[in-house]
Amino acid sequence: MSTVPIPRPRGGDLIKRHKLSTRLWHWISAAIMIVMLMSGLMIFNAHPRLYWGSYGANPDPAWLEIGAVKDDGYLRIGESEFNTTGFLGVSKGRWRPNVKRAFPEWATLPSNYDLSVARHWHLSFAWVFAIGTLFFGILSVFNGHVRRDLLPHKSEMTFIHICRQCKHHIMFKRPNGAAARDYNVLQKLFYLGVSGGLIPVLILSGLTMSPWINAIAPWLLDLFGGRQSARSIHFIAAFAIVLFIAIHLIMVLANGPFNEMRSMITGWFRLPKVRNK
Repeated sequence: MSTVPIPRPRGGDLIKRHKLSTRLWHWISAAIMIVMLMSGLMIFNAHPRLYWGSYGANPDPAWLEIGAVKDDGYLRIGESEFNTTGFLGVSKGRWRPNVKRAFPEWATLPSNYDLSVARHWHLSFAWVFAIGTLFFGILSVFNGHVRRDLLPHKSEMTFIHICRQCKHHIMFKRPNGAAARDYNVLQKLFYLGVSGGLIPVLILSGLTMSPWINAIAPWLLDLFGGRQSARSIHFIAAFAIVLFIAIHLIMVLANGPFNEMRSMITGWFRLPKVRNK
């Protein structure tokens, strides 16, 4: 009995790229992340200072501070201070000309100052995010998503290949034909780093700030070096997530937003045609 070989996809072909579970979690986690980031900024506004160690209050030296002196906003990192009037520290409010608040109203949830509501939003969605991340991570291992799509091949981990991919990204040179079907090595390393490193740090550092979690798992305080250190690490991890999202969106725009969005909504992706040299 003879078998007909399956032809290799070519430029212009429409292929199935993303599983339903991947697409669902992508959009659910995106919505959750927006709510958590905006509510987290409101929580930060309640005390816009970050410390290292176990304790931190207004008289203690902070390594990062956002504030205002009269009508001038500032961002202070260590010994360096930057004027951020109009964005951080002092910004234009919906009804008032100058609002003295670390992050502006348009960036927080809720937009008015309400720490209690912000904590309800943040903590409710944090548990959904933590449980969903754990479930999707386990599912991705068992359905082969991690092995097939995220783990780099040995040939991709050479210095020359990684440098070549970095050059292509800097020049916004996108792959075409069958080469566009899979993630390149930089995408794989970034996605693995975010999902397997940055997000767990974000979740665990957030749990470390909870007193009842401290009673259940006091080792988290030792792991992060104290509750204030955990708060600082949580803030840095959240900022890194925002940076990753920004880079991700830039690459989506550079690679063709319609095709990329369609692949993450329907799962179908059209391979770019091979360009004539």
